[in-house]
Amino acid sequence: MKEISYNRQKVVEYAQKWAYARNPQYYNFDSVGGDCTSFASQCIYAGANVMNYLKQKGWYYINGNNKSPAWSGVEFLYNFLTTNKSEGPYGKEVNQNQIEIGDIAQLSFNGKSFGHTLVITKIQNRIDLNEILISSHTYDSFNKRISEYNFEKIRFIHIDKVRK
Repeated sequence: MKEISYNRQKVVEYAQKWAYARNPQYYNFDSVGGDCTSFASQCIYAGANVMNYLKQKGWYYINGNNKSPAWSGVEFLYNFLTTNKSEGPYGKEVNQNQIEIGDIAQLSFNGKSFGHTLVITKIQNRIDLNEILISSHTYDSFNKRISEYNFEKIRFIHIDKVRK
């Protein structure tokens, strides 16, 4: 297995193209809990171009009925990205001042569980949530200020590289 770069520009380009639409290649999960993590996975895939086909612990999408839990589940995506030792993208939870475009933010609205996944598509100042811009589905947006969300907790996942 070799390591390849994560193409952050491709992540932003994908987010810009599909933030207000649905790519017909992917099932729209809006009616079954939300499309936010599937959209984030699509963006990550645009930058990684490698999936991990391990049944339970992988990260892949074949169709709406044949996908890994990590493709569309908030906690599952977090667990995959932060523990993946096999093929596909991998990273770690980081402080706000360590993020880059193409990284992931997840929000907790109740202070306990995380329930929303966002893609970081523009950073004007890492220290100020007003200047970290995200893109997402469910609440469709492109380059929306993360500070516009009313949340209790936030975590950031920095994607290091991709294994192929």
